[in-house]
Amino acid sequence: MHADLSRLTHRPERHYSAVVAQQGRVQLDADANEQTAIQLFQARTLAADLIGPHGGPRGATGFRIALRGGSRELDDLVIGGGRYYVDGILCDATRPQPGVPVPAHGTADTGKEGKESKDGGDGEPAAPPATWTYWDQPDGFRDPERPGDRLPTAFPYLVYLKVWERLVTAAEDPALREVALGSALPDTAARAKVVWQVLPLPAAALGLDTGNPTVDEVRAAFTRWAEQAATPGSRLAARSEHPGTADDEPCLVAPDARYRGPENQLYRVEVHDGGSAKDATFKWSRENGSVTFPVDGLDGTWVELATLGSDDKLDLDVGDLVEFVDTGYTSRGEAEPLLRVEEVDLPGRRVRLSGEPAPGVGRRPELHPFLRRWDHHESSRRTSGRGARDGRLRHGALPVEEGGWLPLEDGVEVWFAPGGSYRTGDFWLIPARTATGGVEWPTDPARRPLLQYPSGIAVHFAPLAWIAGEQTEPDLRLAFRPLAASIPAADDAALAAEEEARAAESGDASYGAPYDASAPAPSRSQTTAAAEAAVDEEGTV
Repeated sequence: MHADLSRLTHRPERHYSAVVAQQGRVQLDADANEQTAIQLFQARTLAADLIGPHGGPRGATGFRIALRGGSRELDDLVIGGGRYYVDGILCDATRPQPGVPVPAHGTADTGKEGKESKDGGDGEPAAPPATWTYWDQPDGFRDPERPGDRLPTAFPYLVYLKVWERLVTAAEDPALREVALGSALPDTAARAKVVWQVLPLPAAALGLDTGNPTVDEVRAAFTRWAEQAATPGSRLAARSEHPGTADDEPCLVAPDARYRGPENQLYRVEVHDGGSAKDATFKWSRENGSVTFPVDGLDGTWVELATLGSDDKLDLDVGDLVEFVDTGYTSRGEAEPLLRVEEVDLPGRRVRLSGEPAPGVGRRPELHPFLRRWDHHESSRRTSGRGARDGRLRHGALPVEEGGWLPLEDGVEVWFAPGGSYRTGDFWLIPARTATGGVEWPTDPARRPLLQYPSGIAVHFAPLAWIAGEQTEPDLRLAFRPLAASIPAADDAALAAEEEARAAESGDASYGAPYDASAPAPSRSQTTAAAEAAVDEEGTV
């Protein structure tokens, strides 16, 4: 999550059930975020325990897949509306429908939508389809011009659901910003969003490209593939060591401090290019990657920004490395080269980059493009005296080097475990604190840093359909029934059982006899009759 956070403190293995606020204490973002994480973890764990790895409610099960043939090898998939749970995460495939606008002045209101003409009549746009499709799914951003995005032309293949969460800030969704606070103040809270994508998987990837497998065999093969795809293949450790440049800056913090930064930071180490160690690269930020600049316009290598930052800590300077991002780029999980800031035009709120952004990124204003600043530098006056590694960049990112400590800055170092397999977007968070002069990282009893798997991105999968040909789409989804049921009315057998129980308690001689609903009710006992007579005569018990 690229948010301005102090740290993330939720640890499921500690079994905390709630965050309890105390009076007169400082309120921290970490406490509120941990409470949210605890509740979300409990809710999703309960849903997964009851439903299983995936499933949908019977009668409203979403993501039914139907193949729709197209021209020029552009087949499509129709995605049925409804809900589906993947590892307890709710995914909703229902396509929102637009509301009814106020009719234009002088236009008759027929009260019937879509009856004027196929295009809506009177220049009105046609109503959107009732369901999503493979090409227009909300977070898919599939491009027909990219051959890799097209559906396989050879049958069979599997269609599956990919689910994960990502963070959305006001840079990507301006509606999150409270305009009443004014433009000078920072934004407020961010949002975590569930992202789902319907994607194809060739049968060869499952080892099912021969024969005619059953539905159970397809599900079993997909489960094996999903477990491997979801399991992270890289580990990292972090520490703080007394930097070699400490003697040059003795006034920052205590002379014996290992972390020499002037402020508390949350370092983010994120994989940029995935693959094996020889191909993988990483980038890092001392602000958890939260320093962003919304883009108002793009002209070649010149980028017009909504703001250049609120202070010299959160601004852009010549030499900074930035990532050009928009909603589609984030959802696709791509890794385009990072660009260097070559020139800054303060009056015009513009910066000139070392190259044009990648095709298809930042050209559509509705996808809310922005620049994200990263803090590693190839050569920078800002961090050259703070221990930053100079040079050796590949596509603007640092090459992964396994089996050795790699310095970031101010004594913060990271260590990649040998033999790793890296995925674009995987990240680790390293809180650094001036009060302790170190970083917060788990260690063993000998204070050796422990290797940790990435904090994210956690990806979840579920099979949807096995496309064996046109009109042949075996359904791989699962459904569950509601637990609640109506209370049945009492029948003669139930009434007889109740009467036998009452008779057994009172010692009635008729206990065991068949129940007769037409028989008169048992008479009162003599003791009860005498007591009632005394009340009638004397007015007392």
